Amino acid sequence: MLLEACVENLAEAILAEKNGAHRLELCSRLDLDGLSPGKELAQAVIQAVNIPVKVMIRHRGGDFHYTPAEVDALEKEILDARSWGVQGIVIGLLDEKGEVEVTHTTRLALAAGPLSVTYHKAIDETPDLIRSLQTLQAIPGVDAILTSGGAPTADAGQATLIQMIQLAPPHLQIIPAGRITADNIDAIHGILGTSEYHGRRIVGELEG
Repeated sequence: MLLEACVENLAEAILAEKNGAHRLELCSRLDLDGLSPGKELAQAVIQAVNIPVKVMIRHRGGDFHYTPAEVDALEKEILDARSWGVQGIVIGLLDEKGEVEVTHTTRLALAAGPLSVTYHKAIDETPDLIRSLQTLQAIPGVDAILTSGGAPTADAGQATLIQMIQLAPPHLQIIPAGRITADNIDAIHGILGTSEYHGRRIVGELEG
């Protein structure tokens, strides 16, 4: 069972590894649901820990429908991130109807190669998560989906999460998220039975 801790700074990254995290998702501005951490912080964390690090690639809060210029900026940072030493990137783009945006997601996923590409919780805003899963499984390079099953928490979204885990092809990892903590991970794992989980407090409190 792989535990991915969501961290916002160097101190949290070091503590998460010490507490037993197997991988980190590094973001800034978690109050905006996570923005890009930038090169300087990413490289500082990578030098300080011995576990893989994914980075969020997102430049503003708000919705996930991006202009062509915003997509260009996302692609530029992804190309830069390939030299940072990160294991993967985390992205999420929706179209004007709130569905997974295929053209630019494909472009960004291909730009990231050979890094791992996770489609983040933007999927939880789509009207049909099973249809979104089917869309994403056909996009080359996308190898993980971070989701709470369209609900506020993984516990509340467990029925959809179970469906997604069962339907996902072997190359696409469903990573449950949403209020998964060190206190409830065993119970959630008992229900979902998958191999990876994500949480801000999945290895305990990280904030000082």
